[in-house]
Amino acid sequence: MAAASSSSSTSPKMTTERRGIPGAQFVEDVEIFLSQTGLDVNSALAFLQERLQQYKLVEMKLLAQQRDLQAKIPDIEKCLDVVATLQAKKGTGEALIADFEVSEGIYSRARIEDNDSVCLWLGANVMLEYSCEEATSLLKKNLENAKASLEVLIADLQFLRDQVTITQVTIARVYNWDVHQRRIRQTAASAAANDS
Repeated sequence: MAAASSSSSTSPKMTTERRGIPGAQFVEDVEIFLSQTGLDVNSALAFLQERLQQYKLVEMKLLAQQRDLQAKIPDIEKCLDVVATLQAKKGTGEALIADFEVSEGIYSRARIEDNDSVCLWLGANVMLEYSCEEATSLLKKNLENAKASLEVLIADLQFLRDQVTITQVTIARVYNWDVHQRRIRQTAASAAANDS
């Protein structure tokens, strides 16, 4: 049983994957790893360094997505608050005075009378008019989706960080094994030279 788990842990195949991110294998025995992959030390180190760079690139993309989602969630919550305020003022006969952004850094003041609908900016130069109830429903759904996506993204980032750590440890183990093997060969060569 121990031999089976040892051979499977040094297998060159990736055993786990998360949303297209290949899992890194922890290498317990470097010699077995090199023989199974058919690589020499320099090729194995080059392969592992390339994989590490791929992980770093994916991490940068995921971090950018995380920043976008973290900026999007407060915007959705603010929109929900505005729609709730409009619904609360509805039927009171009281007008709502609001400052809104016309363009970056330019604001205007508006007097909003009793209104049954709101316009939501959907992106890609698209704005649609919804009833307040439909807008609330849509915004709540978008908020739930954004929070769920953020949770998945955070889990992906954690998985990715684990793979980076495993790969870095594997690089260190292969390099240290190579240094150790060179010292053994150098000691053996010195001993042979001293004997003759």
